[in-house]
Amino acid sequence: MKIKLDPMKPAPLKEQLVHQVEDMIRSRQLPVGARLPSIRQLSAANRVSRFPVMEAYDDLVSRGLIEPRHGSGFYVTHSASAQDHGQRGADPGVARAESGQILRQFNAPASASPLSSGFIPAAWRDVENIAQCVRQVSRTDVASLVDYAAPQGDMVLREQIARRLACLAIDVPSQQILITHSASHALDLVTRMMLRPGDTVFVEDPGYFNLFGLLRLQGIQLVGVPRRQSGPDVDAMQALLAVHRPKLFFVNTVFQNPTATNIAPQVAFRILQLAHQHDFSVVEDDVYADLQPVPTQRLAALDQLDRVIYIGGFSKTLSSSLRLGYIAAHTDLVRDLVDVKTLTSMGGTRFSESVVATLLERGVYRRHMEKLRHRVNDALMRAVEQLRRSGWEIYEEPCGGMFVFARVPHIDDSTRLVEHATGFGISIAPGTHYRPDKQMSPWLRFNAAYMSDGQAQAFLESAVALA
Repeated sequence: MKIKLDPMKPAPLKEQLVHQVEDMIRSRQLPVGARLPSIRQLSAANRVSRFPVMEAYDDLVSRGLIEPRHGSGFYVTHSASAQDHGQRGADPGVARAESGQILRQFNAPASASPLSSGFIPAAWRDVENIAQCVRQVSRTDVASLVDYAAPQGDMVLREQIARRLACLAIDVPSQQILITHSASHALDLVTRMMLRPGDTVFVEDPGYFNLFGLLRLQGIQLVGVPRRQSGPDVDAMQALLAVHRPKLFFVNTVFQNPTATNIAPQVAFRILQLAHQHDFSVVEDDVYADLQPVPTQRLAALDQLDRVIYIGGFSKTLSSSLRLGYIAAHTDLVRDLVDVKTLTSMGGTRFSESVVATLLERGVYRRHMEKLRHRVNDALMRAVEQLRRSGWEIYEEPCGGMFVFARVPHIDDSTRLVEHATGFGISIAPGTHYRPDKQMSPWLRFNAAYMSDGQAQAFLESAVALA
């Protein structure tokens, strides 16, 4: 079995491997029962990371072309045919492969330091005031303990969100806001409503790995647009538009995950120009908006929800248990999204919606965010200084938020650092997870809130010695 993977080719390594193996099965060069090289053998023979090989094998397993046998390896199960491609819905094998990184956050030992976590520490949450509002809602809105929320969401909460969006110069009435179970749920609803298997979307590279998994689960083709300090590389985007016809472009505006950069006004304007010229919509994921003390330009403010679908949420800043997100979009789309939400989850969680509405009405959330911003910014400055002092390179100077994207100079594959971190009791995700094509990456995402302990410092200093 001769397979050649070339990192210099434009096609991702995973796709190169999938296509070559599939062609061999289709042409019967690999008959049913044939054993494939192990992941370690194939990665070593081609001098590439094991991750694209793992992803390719997962893809082939999900298509039913090969199967894993415990302790033995991977074997061809049957010949490729037309019925193997594009004829079915979401595959559980794909879901299993894509959910791994998220599950690892929950399954990591309690003693492990979660350096790449996407969460704010529990000690930084306003638990006391949340508890007070929970007690108040339990007394004054007893029905919320047992009833569904209205499918579009609590009216008071939607009005509060509309007031908050007005501070970002997004003029939207409450009728154009839909409450969701989370920002991730909002992305899922948009994907279900606006995309079909085989459609192409643009995403940021690097970007949000959970979004990438969600899109792949639905059979969507991802095309990565490089993310720079001022936002997506619009020149690269224009070149990609000469080849691809995306239905949507998913983009983080503020404190982008994982680079913590912001979109500059001129870049935002150019993205909207390209959206009009090439007839695609923009999904603006602004889940970190409330961590920004002075608002910068939003795509939705420039566009006023013509082609932009705006998504926000409270899980990152308020409570991951009171999981709530929202979508702001033009009237017809919100009406359609309400139908999809009703069919897939009936209504929302009335209790959570009532509690969050109360926190907003009473000004508790505003006061909490004022304190949290100072705390996060202080941690971020210390983390950047800590990384630089230890000899790490910063991807771009963070504008704020929780994250720092950094690398050890001269180490091209961050999986080496991930494996090294386990010896220090540290759980961290490799940079390949933040790339839509899962290609090798030297970068790691750090959550500044978790970098003050001795484990983190010892890891940072020792990692540089590996170069």
